[in-house]
Amino acid sequence: MSDKELELGVQPLDQIMEERGLKNHDLVAASKDGLTHKQVQKGRKGRRLTRNLKDKIATALSAATGTTYAPGQLFNYR
Repeated sequence: MSDKELELGVQPLDQIMEERGLKNHDLVAASKDGLTHKQVQKGRKGRRLTRNLKDKIATALSAATGTTYAPGQLFNYR
């Protein structure tokens, strides 16, 4: 895979976190699945993630906000 296929641009996750005033650490702290700051940052900036990691981020964001989010709402690629 080339770098262009891995880098997909800023994702909806980033906008949702900005609107809610959340930092990467807020998701890491809310996660029960061992999420790291680096994984959250990669998700925000559009690095292609595995399905499992997208699920972890969605679960952590849901826990941090009290609103249920699905990976499809946070990432604009499959």
